[in-house]
Amino acid sequence: MKKSKNLLFKALFLSCLGIAVISCEGEDGADGTNGTNGIDGVDGADGVDGEDGADGQDLTLAESIPLTSSVTPNELFELKGAFAGSAELNMIMSSADILESDSTFVYGSYMDGAALYPAEDGNYALINNLEADYSIARIMLNSELQPLQGDYIVNSTATAFTAMCSGSSITVEEHGFGPLYLSGGEWGGNAKGVFKVNPFRATEDRVEVERLPALGEWSTENAVVIGKDAYASQTVVFMGDDHSDNTYPQAHFGMYVGQRGDLDGGKLYVLKGANPVESAPGDGGQLFEMGMSQDIEYDVEWVEVTERTIDELNQEAIDLGAIGFQRIEDIDWRRGTAEAQREVYFNATGRIRGDNPDLNLRGTGFGRVYKLVLDSEDPTAPAKLTVVVDGDLEGGKGDGMHSPDNILVTENYAYVQEDPNGYADLNPDITGFAKLWQLNLNTGDFVEVMECDQTYASSVGIGNTDSMWEITGLIDVTDIIGASEPTFIGGAQVHGWNFSTTPDTAVRADGLKFVDPTAISEGSARLEGSVLFKLTGLPR
Repeated sequence: MKKSKNLLFKALFLSCLGIAVISCEGEDGADGTNGTNGIDGVDGADGVDGEDGADGQDLTLAESIPLTSSVTPNELFELKGAFAGSAELNMIMSSADILESDSTFVYGSYMDGAALYPAEDGNYALINNLEADYSIARIMLNSELQPLQGDYIVNSTATAFTAMCSGSSITVEEHGFGPLYLSGGEWGGNAKGVFKVNPFRATEDRVEVERLPALGEWSTENAVVIGKDAYASQTVVFMGDDHSDNTYPQAHFGMYVGQRGDLDGGKLYVLKGANPVESAPGDGGQLFEMGMSQDIEYDVEWVEVTERTIDELNQEAIDLGAIGFQRIEDIDWRRGTAEAQREVYFNATGRIRGDNPDLNLRGTGFGRVYKLVLDSEDPTAPAKLTVVVDGDLEGGKGDGMHSPDNILVTENYAYVQEDPNGYADLNPDITGFAKLWQLNLNTGDFVEVMECDQTYASSVGIGNTDSMWEITGLIDVTDIIGASEPTFIGGAQVHGWNFSTTPDTAVRADGLKFVDPTAISEGSARLEGSVLFKLTGLPR
């Protein structure tokens, strides 16, 4: 058991001891006669100190016993095509697993954004958002990426029950400052915006967390700092606004620019088209995203905004003619040279409403992937925007993709992760369950990598075939761990694997439901399972 938990037990023990002493003092007798003073007794000898029990031991990471295999099978996912022979998926852990050296830690609901940081003695700290628990976990992994211990470093009280969606790392190696972790506060509570977390903070500090007001309040899916080589002395951060609207698209793409390492004193901008008028789909208007067609490069510009609170910021962006997207999700930047680092990719997940068919004349329905190329000298100068994958284009390379959510970008590829929004029956080319796609950044080829196998999963009591899972949180850890082959960590939100629908399987072997009380109370939790996996062999 970790030292922090051990100290908590000691504190509780001393508190109880104090209560016991006080309660043993009887009340003065109301009318009793004072007795004769007794003779002082001889002081008793001190007793021998008792030994710590097994559960009271402080285990270092070196002493911790790793989880070498999960109780959840690898077959929950199926690699497709050539990837079935070149890549390999292995489960790291799931909500059903019990860590031998930290059995009180429970892996909660809706795993999402993640980042990995080197820790002591060749171990690693995986910071992982648990979206529906409104919390952020820290899972300590060994050199083989096997879990040792876990805790929650931000809980639902700190976030005011605001969903922690995608997240991103800031490190000295990539960004010139850090280490920090940024998390997007998107839905649920009243603390939307960007959260800043020290990945090595004390677990006792989990009840408080800092937001970054200078980056603005959005329905924030993620906030991502691009590489330090993109601009010599500036830190550039992009925010994805997952704003959904049933009348017209109101999600805007935000950018913050400050001096290197400054996340407080910079300026905030929104993306605006050079032709900010409404047009029919594909006719070139840029007031809304559907005026732009796939594979055509459009001129865009940045306009500064002065508002920071969510409603006022949204209205200012509308008044300035910023491009209206339909639910911007995750963002990432291309690795490699300085020029590559100025190439930014983001997803618009889309929205379809039967009661407003005209909505998709303005905003994407099945989803899009965008490429933004920044100016070489000044991040606030005019830029170029291209739709590189269009899920609404019949017969196009994205026909069959839907609801792109998270995205990971390496030197040569983008990996697009689906979160199905329930529109699959509107396109016969959409088949099966949530998928992972690969976009070749050099050729434009777009191919399927992997699919959730919910048919198999439901046969072993994990979820069902009706509640679509979400693939999410994929990160490239190859360089961080010094691996000889490409290595990624990712996961899935296993919707339908919860205590209300599958009570026999949505519990651990020790009877605990899928909720950690240090993150959120059981009464407020979804009690739904998450899985975390390692994926090797994908090209970078």
